[in-house]
Amino acid sequence: MKMTTEEAFVKTLQSHGIRHAFGIIGSAMMPISDLFPKSGIKFWDCAHEGSAGFMSDGYTRVTGEVSMMIAQNGPGITNFVTAVKTAYWNHTPLLLVTPQAANKTIGQGGFQEVEQMKLFEDMVAYQEEVRDPSRVAEVLARVISKAKRLSGPAQINIPRDYWTQIVDIEIPEPIDFEVSPGGETSVAKAAEIISNAKNPVILNGAGVVLSKGGIDASIALAERLDAPVCVGYQHNDAFPGSHPLFAGPLGYNGSKAGMELISEADVVLCLGTRLNPFSTLPGYGIDYWPADAKIIQVDINPDRIGLTKKVTVGIVGDAAKVAKGILGQLDASAGDAGREERKAKIAQTKSAWAQQLASMDHEDDDPGTTWNQRARDAKPDWMSPRMAWRAIQAALPREAIISSDIGNNCAIGNAYPDFDEGRKYLAPGLFGPCGYGLPAIVGAKIGQPDVPVVGFAGDGAFGIAVNELTAIGRGDWPAVTQIVFRNYQWGAEKRNSTLWFDDNFVGTELDTEVSYAGIANACGLKGVAARTMEELTDVLNTAIKEQMEDGVTTLIEVMLNQELGEPFRRDAMKKPVAVAGVSASDMAAE
Repeated sequence: MKMTTEEAFVKTLQSHGIRHAFGIIGSAMMPISDLFPKSGIKFWDCAHEGSAGFMSDGYTRVTGEVSMMIAQNGPGITNFVTAVKTAYWNHTPLLLVTPQAANKTIGQGGFQEVEQMKLFEDMVAYQEEVRDPSRVAEVLARVISKAKRLSGPAQINIPRDYWTQIVDIEIPEPIDFEVSPGGETSVAKAAEIISNAKNPVILNGAGVVLSKGGIDASIALAERLDAPVCVGYQHNDAFPGSHPLFAGPLGYNGSKAGMELISEADVVLCLGTRLNPFSTLPGYGIDYWPADAKIIQVDINPDRIGLTKKVTVGIVGDAAKVAKGILGQLDASAGDAGREERKAKIAQTKSAWAQQLASMDHEDDDPGTTWNQRARDAKPDWMSPRMAWRAIQAALPREAIISSDIGNNCAIGNAYPDFDEGRKYLAPGLFGPCGYGLPAIVGAKIGQPDVPVVGFAGDGAFGIAVNELTAIGRGDWPAVTQIVFRNYQWGAEKRNSTLWFDDNFVGTELDTEVSYAGIANACGLKGVAARTMEELTDVLNTAIKEQMEDGVTTLIEVMLNQELGEPFRRDAMKKPVAVAGVSASDMAAE
């Protein structure tokens, strides 16, 4: 059938149900975007391409639907890099469309030219370049299919002079792949090991959320064994928080109960997790990973099995199907050994941690440091980060979707939120970019317009995404609620300075004259400040009500003292030693 290359491109998008695109328009994509209104594809024009990528990530993570990132060739595309790598480690299936400089000028160092394939080769799960206009639909269909199958961003690179070509072309039908239930031998071996376990623990990762029926399958297995279920770092939605077997998140500022319970495991079933080293770092002074336990790791990607932990059995397969397979092959007596004692231990450990968490209202100083005490003394009437998180929990709807940025105050909150279902908790993941919280929650709201959403960010990280306030107030954009923790500092870096650099705060202080609430108001949104726990709970309740009923976007500045929580990289830092010494007198003369 004869059509233009851009018609073929859009028809292929339609056949795969891709309804949303995020980016900034440019001349290289205008032949495509021109067709969006009549094709049913919505283009969300953001303030910055990096934020557009985070919006795309947020949309796809809450819906499970592939979305698209597009921008002008060259500088527009380079602005996507951080977002694409974030999506890669978040296992988010995105379509990255990168129009390339024209064929006739490539290699001449012309206007807005960069080697876009090389740029993203370490950022995407798959990439392919269109070699001829007649192959536009074929390549695009394969790239979309790869994004879905590999659960990651996939890139199509296309020279911009391939548009407006007339081709005789057929639109390929989408190909669906059935996910693997794992190898028969490995599943049987895992079932045998778990059947003989005296203290089994399940650790759920992102793969459980991404797998169809993954959470339900892990519930059935956990209940059969009466095994506690921990979740990986920033995957608080991988198991129902209200379930009596839920032990909470591991990793940085996670659940002390989960850490204590997994430390006593003789078998750990790791479902849909690559066991990233950062996710299992010691916490609260507990080196909790059970060194002598048998580890069963399930991941859809074989390259990630045994990568970070010694594994007894590795299973390549879908988390839900593998969990069901293991459940079906358990011995009749599986889980009986110490069952009642284990149930009692889970309940007791969870209760003790819940009481401790509810009573925590400040951050302790390490021996030999005094910053947190000084911070409290300097602003005795201001909230601490933990007081703020308790006030937030009092107002946050159970069904809400939340996003978290990277940063000290967001990390302090890691142990607080839990959820009844998956696809509720968006976080920047192990790539750890700042500026994720606001755009991700906007993308989530686009994907789930009938669900309340709340984004979280520290004031340093928020500064990277603050320009999106100029975009999201337009009439066709949905309303969101964004919380900014305002302590006028880059907290994670400042915390490192208190421990290893003798309070030498270089580049850690923010401008106290800036009001993010004021910027929000200037952008036609609603900006408010909260200074007490009661005020924070009240304004958050109001903001969510106005978001859902009146379409009002509210930015809440939460005014905090400068207390700082656990450092991000205690494992990777040590106090420097002066040897040669450095002096300003050694600077070359002007």
